[in-house]
Amino acid sequence: MDFKNCTYIIMGGTTGMGLAASIALKTKGANIMVVGRNLDNCEKAQEMLGQGSISLEGDATDPETIKTAIQMAHKTFGSITGLFHVAGGSGRKWGDGPLDKISLEGWNKTMELNLTSLMLSNQALINYFLEHKKSGTILNMGSVLGYSPSPKYFTTHAYAAAKSAVIGFSKSIAAYYAGNNIRINVIAPSLFMTPMAQRAVNDDQIMEFLRTKQPLDGGRPGFSEDINTAVLMFLHPDSKFITGQVLAVDGGWTISEGQYQ
Repeated sequence: MDFKNCTYIIMGGTTGMGLAASIALKTKGANIMVVGRNLDNCEKAQEMLGQGSISLEGDATDPETIKTAIQMAHKTFGSITGLFHVAGGSGRKWGDGPLDKISLEGWNKTMELNLTSLMLSNQALINYFLEHKKSGTILNMGSVLGYSPSPKYFTTHAYAAAKSAVIGFSKSIAAYYAGNNIRINVIAPSLFMTPMAQRAVNDDQIMEFLRTKQPLDGGRPGFSEDINTAVLMFLHPDSKFITGQVLAVDGGWTISEGQYQ
């Protein structure tokens, strides 16, 4: 699968699944622009990716961040092929949780992190594609919790609402811009070994539950690289007949009951 002459912006591309996807795309020949909130991570990611990559420190919830990223990527590489929006995060520390306990700050911050940031990046790339009269592709990061809840160990109702909205938003814009040959799809991971998942992966009871909830490959959390096949498929120009789809990369989460201790 050759990505020569393709350029992608990865929002949240300096750590975890975003970085893994960036490396996979770069290995296949793509030019990469990674965006992250931490300058050290940006510099490390660019060093790791090497020639044909640039980075930008910025907050995905700031509309100027994606605008700057587009300007930099277009100036450096000449054209932009697509976007992978990974940026997001848990709102637990601001007060996300069960509905009877959610704080307004927790709700608003979770929506801002996971939905507003995604709307801003998608809007900016759509405008770029329309302005340059070119086809393009957008891949958004969802979550199985947006449609397959797990009430005992994973109860963050604002996060679930935001990730469910990612699906509805993506399908809606996919339908609207299909005539412009702009494709929008979603991948929905389950529990992966990411910085956001440390609460879960360090809990022995949750890890035992995971053995039957996402039983593939020994019943483990996902590794960042486990999303790469799906990312490469959706972002490749040859996937020109695929839009408005949601693909779970979940180790069997959505088809497994899960056994509590």
